[in-house]
Amino acid sequence: MTGFAGRSRVTVARAVAVAAAVVSPALAVAAVVVAAGLPDEWRPARTVTPQTAAALMFPAVGAFLIAHRPRLNMAWLMCAGGLAAAVSDFTHALMFRMAADGELLAAGYLRHVSHLGWAGCGLALTMLLPLYSPDGRLPSPRWRLVVALGTTAITAQFLRGLLRVDPPAERYPYPAVIPNPLQIPALAPYEHLLFTVAWAGIYSAMALSALSLAVRMRYADPTGRRQIAWPLFAFVGYIVFLVAAVWLPAMLWASFVWAALIPVAMAFSVMRYRLYGIDTVISRTFVAAGLLAVVSAVYFGAGALSSLLVSGYDQIAGLVSALFAGAFFQPLRRALQRAVDRMLYGSVGDPRLLAERLTQAVRRADPAEALTSVVGVLRDGLAVEGVAVEVADGEPRYVESGRVGAAPREVPLIWHGERVGRLLVGQPGPRRFPAAHNERVLATLTPHAADVAHAVRMAADLQRSRERILSTREEERRRLRRDLHDGLGQTLSAMAMTINIARSRLKKSPDSADALLQSLRSGMDAVAADIRELVYGLRPPALDDLGLERAVRELAGQSPPGTGVEVEAEGDLAGLPAAVEVAVYRIAQEALTNIRRHADATRARVLLQRRPDGLRVLVEDDGRGLPDGHRAGVGLGSMRERAAELGGVCVVGAAPGGGTRVEVVLPLATGGDGGRVENLDRLDHR
Repeated sequence: MTGFAGRSRVTVARAVAVAAAVVSPALAVAAVVVAAGLPDEWRPARTVTPQTAAALMFPAVGAFLIAHRPRLNMAWLMCAGGLAAAVSDFTHALMFRMAADGELLAAGYLRHVSHLGWAGCGLALTMLLPLYSPDGRLPSPRWRLVVALGTTAITAQFLRGLLRVDPPAERYPYPAVIPNPLQIPALAPYEHLLFTVAWAGIYSAMALSALSLAVRMRYADPTGRRQIAWPLFAFVGYIVFLVAAVWLPAMLWASFVWAALIPVAMAFSVMRYRLYGIDTVISRTFVAAGLLAVVSAVYFGAGALSSLLVSGYDQIAGLVSALFAGAFFQPLRRALQRAVDRMLYGSVGDPRLLAERLTQAVRRADPAEALTSVVGVLRDGLAVEGVAVEVADGEPRYVESGRVGAAPREVPLIWHGERVGRLLVGQPGPRRFPAAHNERVLATLTPHAADVAHAVRMAADLQRSRERILSTREEERRRLRRDLHDGLGQTLSAMAMTINIARSRLKKSPDSADALLQSLRSGMDAVAADIRELVYGLRPPALDDLGLERAVRELAGQSPPGTGVEVEAEGDLAGLPAAVEVAVYRIAQEALTNIRRHADATRARVLLQRRPDGLRVLVEDDGRGLPDGHRAGVGLGSMRERAAELGGVCVVGAAPGGGTRVEVVLPLATGGDGGRVENLDRLDHR
């Protein structure tokens, strides 16, 4: 029931706004028609005033805003002020019509109605509207004093006109004095003073109202400043010309123009910064109007010029004019669209500037980081709540900026005819662009996004290829170790036994044979030792005999008595890829060797931590730490290279409590897709 009542109120509000938008221009036009039919002696000096422009423009723009935001205060002020201006103009013209027809008393009452409309128009449009622009709220409660000042000054001026004494007939500009039925003669001596004070208050309130926009601008962010600049520019221009018209009456026509520009400025303030989402229609309207005006001017101008040059050939002149205007059409449409886009949206949504910004970001980053730049630029350029890019077989597969929501728009990313991913565009944000503008931004930036997505896929393919090569190499090393140990090693042992038997049976030259066989036996032992060393170099036997955790503990046990090494393991370390086991073992071995040789530490700690997406290795000590200006040697370089081969990161630095800290993160394949750990550089320094 509550929802139905709310919808009913919204419907009524929109109907009232539409009625004001229709009635106000009708009354303004009727006022001009009535004034045009007056006798010359009763026709006022000006039949068109700033109120006429207000009556024609403000209610229409206000009704348009109310249709989208029924509770927007400034839209209601625009409708009310414009309607009051129309009532003032119409009753003012009707007053002269009644006076010309001899109905002077009725004309006197109509004058009061006209003054009431003038007061309502002035209060709503020149005082309250600037105070409540552009968001429908006062800048702060202190500005209520300006509201009170403006209301008091306008009321004082209205009461002065309501109670003023009739002027002398000899100074009256019309054939007869229109009497004031409510005049109070006792106020005649104070009329000039009341006039001066009232208008001083009116001009002060108008100036302070415009000043409120300047105050808003000072404390607003850059976007807010550009938004406020539109109504501020229009209000200041109107006030300047209106005040200047007191001394230079010719400037009053400029105030007419500025009065009509105020609602346009308000509309641009709303449209450019997407407060209420009505900019699509206006953008296309401006482009269409500009095309019509310029093409028509080109057509008729070319027609007139060709008629002069080829007089008597009307058909040729018309054809030349049409071709000339047609040639201008498409370039002009693009130029007008760019101009309107720049006027409505500024440089933020300019596709050309966005493409340049995206190009610079891609040049400075690797493919994964460039993908993050792509979604960031697209989200900013489209002014939506979120943008995401999903790359087929890439790493990272999915990058999101903001939140795309449950039902995003999907745009395919095509690279040379091959679909490499898709772009997901979320719902429009509070600063949304029109659909036409979205399409221009997407058409410009989607090829860049496809290029980056393809680069991400290639980088992922390259990384997977490296991982396959490393895995194959380690598996081959494991096979070589098995063959060397079980094959060649056994053969050499059998040869040693055969030589011993031959040595015991030699009867001739036993001394020389014995020496020869002993030398051969020593050589065979050396060969066996070399083979064992080769096997150890291919893959540490401790990994197969003990496993990674126990092998690292064995390394820690080789530390000198003065250094206590603590080894911690978190998670299941079984079933790791051979390449990962070797890399972890070698990195831990090198780190512990550096501690023994250089750290002069009393305590060290080794942490092996398996996570869902990778393996973390931490080796830290409480020794002397890294010297100032140190350069990485062969050992530190080898640790970093081993980590990089597997797509990981190795960071060597100072420990929090003093000493040295070596931290390594290695990605592990998940689900067979060769996925990598995203953002490896964000190491957990706990």
